[in-house]
Amino acid sequence: MAEAARRRGESRQDDHRSDERRSADQLFDRELDHLPPEARWREWMMRVEATIFAASEPVTREVLARIVGKNCSIDLLIDDIREELRGRPYDLVAVAGGWKHLTRPAYADAIRGAFGTAIGGSEKAADLTQSEVLVLMCIAYFQPITRAELSSFFGKEVSRDLIGHLRGAGMIASGPRSPTPGAPYTYVTTKQFLLEFGLATLRDLPDFEALEDAGLLSKEKLLAGDIPTGLASGEGDGEEEPVADIVEDRLP
Repeated sequence: MAEAARRRGESRQDDHRSDERRSADQLFDRELDHLPPEARWREWMMRVEATIFAASEPVTREVLARIVGKNCSIDLLIDDIREELRGRPYDLVAVAGGWKHLTRPAYADAIRGAFGTAIGGSEKAADLTQSEVLVLMCIAYFQPITRAELSSFFGKEVSRDLIGHLRGAGMIASGPRSPTPGAPYTYVTTKQFLLEFGLATLRDLPDFEALEDAGLLSKEKLLAGDIPTGLASGEGDGEEEPVADIVEDRLP
């Protein structure tokens, strides 16, 4: 009886909160019909920029649609905001399924000189070795993929430690179980991966030629089996190149 009463009370509270949200939603003027067109557009631009500026994560189209008129083109708003930001040290960037304010790569050295790291960049990504980047990129292109399949691709074992480090950095997560014997877990990249590498979606992954130009992957070395020895140890050999600068400004 007491449990049922408690649940009824919680349900009433949820209904009350929903009513309050609906009431606030009705009071919020999205359409701004009382304003002339130019002033209305300017207000929508300011709302969008303020919302993205205040958010700690990329803001999706669905969220932005809550604060502008139903017939407003969010893409055109973003274009106009970006035009106004031209020449500023930061920009509005499509990343991880939304938009986010990011400083321009040209000012990474200045920010690093001031704070010791690039604000908006990632200390987690800076800790990745070349071996880990190779495995991460392989997961990105061929996901969902198992550890055994990764090992087969590289011709040597990809260690659990290496996979664990990528998981700890938030770059990968467990995907669906493979239909192969034993039903092992597969691995997929995360939203954090998109954010760290400045990608709006996985469709924006560069092709292999671009990765070779960036010094991240060498098709020739992969085909020859010439890959870093850190794959099996999971800890590298102490001579692999950190990828802080690569993550920040070398990917297209």
